[in-house]
Amino acid sequence: MIKNLSSRLLGEMRGRFNRLYGARRADQCVERLAAMIGRYGIGYNRLSTDPRWDEKRTVLITYGDMVRREGERPLTTLKHFADRHLCDVIDSIHILPFCPWSSDDGFSVINYRQVSPDLGRWKDVQAVGDNFNLMFDIVLNHCSRWSEWFRNYTAGIAPHRDYFIEMDPKTDLSAVVRPRNTPVLTPVHKNLDEAHVWATFSADQIDLNFANPDVLFEFFDILLLYLSMGARIFRLDAIAYLWKQPGTACIHLEQTHEVVKLFRNLLDMIAPEAVLLTETNVPHEENISYFGHGNEAHMVYQFSLPPLLLHALTTDRADHLTAWAQRVSACPENCTYLNFTASHDGIGVRPLTGLIPDEELAALVEHVKAQGGEVSTKCNSDGSESPYELNITYFDALGGDEHQVDRFLCSQTVMLGLKGVPAIYFHSLTATPNDRDGVNSSGRARSINRKKWNADELENELNGNGATAKVFTEYRRRIQIRTRHAAFHPDAHQRVVELGDGLFGFVRVSVDGSEIIACVSNISRVRKTLKVDSHLPELDSPKPLTDLLSGARTSGADKQIPLEPYQTVWLTAG
Repeated sequence: MIKNLSSRLLGEMRGRFNRLYGARRADQCVERLAAMIGRYGIGYNRLSTDPRWDEKRTVLITYGDMVRREGERPLTTLKHFADRHLCDVIDSIHILPFCPWSSDDGFSVINYRQVSPDLGRWKDVQAVGDNFNLMFDIVLNHCSRWSEWFRNYTAGIAPHRDYFIEMDPKTDLSAVVRPRNTPVLTPVHKNLDEAHVWATFSADQIDLNFANPDVLFEFFDILLLYLSMGARIFRLDAIAYLWKQPGTACIHLEQTHEVVKLFRNLLDMIAPEAVLLTETNVPHEENISYFGHGNEAHMVYQFSLPPLLLHALTTDRADHLTAWAQRVSACPENCTYLNFTASHDGIGVRPLTGLIPDEELAALVEHVKAQGGEVSTKCNSDGSESPYELNITYFDALGGDEHQVDRFLCSQTVMLGLKGVPAIYFHSLTATPNDRDGVNSSGRARSINRKKWNADELENELNGNGATAKVFTEYRRRIQIRTRHAAFHPDAHQRVVELGDGLFGFVRVSVDGSEIIACVSNISRVRKTLKVDSHLPELDSPKPLTDLLSGARTSGADKQIPLEPYQTVWLTAG
């Protein structure tokens, strides 16, 4: 069976290599791949019985140095904090790029095979995995101009001299979709001459040439290294822009999808329990194209959720959020969503395209500015600029009055209940306010949501009476409740309910049908009443209803449940 499955996957990969590089190179690529796998001593298709996810799968997103202690390697400090506070609520930790880097807080990688000495060593990364699954980034669209690869390119040294994309600056690139307002091409010195190379994100982040199979195999080798170091979830950063073809938008090209499918084939062959996650901060329909037909990414980010939820909770309206959630398509088999509200980046607004009117987006931008946030822009094909992301902590984005803690917890509880795997940014767990000092010192808007906690300061906050302690304690409790209920399995059924103005709700049904939980949130600042019988036939039972979050029970023929401002209930019969 294993041999037959491996042969099938190798056959699929040969076809993909053929479509990317031609028939002559395809056989060479297959042979090269087999030799590479052999070097790492990884057997073909170690058929694992471990599920890729269940109701206990919750991901923490964090930088390796988000919590620091003087005299201690930051990865060790992170391990101590996670082991002490999170073992019973978090099962996976996404350590954001930890390799040596030159800019963009790690996303301009100098050496993919090393751990930055500022953070620790490989053994420190592996130690974080003692009690957690590990998720690593594969930053494959670009690397640092200070990397050995790029230095060798400028010196004309093989094989790196062919790792980057040179382009005549007169080439018409007006059709290229840009996530930034910087030029597509950046000038560099090469063998005492000037050349222009592709740089999607910044002049320090030089795009790699995946039309050269040597580049693809570098990243196959990096994936195998990361697998050997304990990674089980692999995040393909900025994957949508991978393949370049002048005259096209250079986003979501078929060749890019073939590359993702090759990574999926490789994992299916050698680590079937591993998860491939694509990061594509684009409108929803484009985003879910990376599921393919269930043969591409196992998981995609739910990028429309953060801005839509923010919009709902700042307008006291659930209509746009409900309409979107009702339209969200079911995942292919063995695929799911990664749900989140905040990350190391800002809150992307491009995924709002077509979901809310332009004037409401403009109002949301103004709201964020009023709460001390920043707005980053992108360059459009006509030369104009438009908002690309909102730079603010999610906690402060939901501020403005005495309801801030309740409103924020409501946002997080909605995310926890939705179909998919929840991913929680460190600063959401700790209700971190905007880091204005970080913005001022770095000059970068994204620093507002990348505060580095002093470990002792954070412990004092967690033991205090402020927002950090309140949110952290209650967030942990709600995650613990979630992990005990099969209705929250990522594969469990979901039905979104139309509840009227100010209420957002959905019903989750376990895979085997044995458990039903109705999740309803009052996303407004006024008290609401939920009429259960008229909206939630799944809970039509003579048994009393129990709210798993508060423990309150409701009985009687006409079940009506009062909801305080920003309260969420998880209702089950019995």
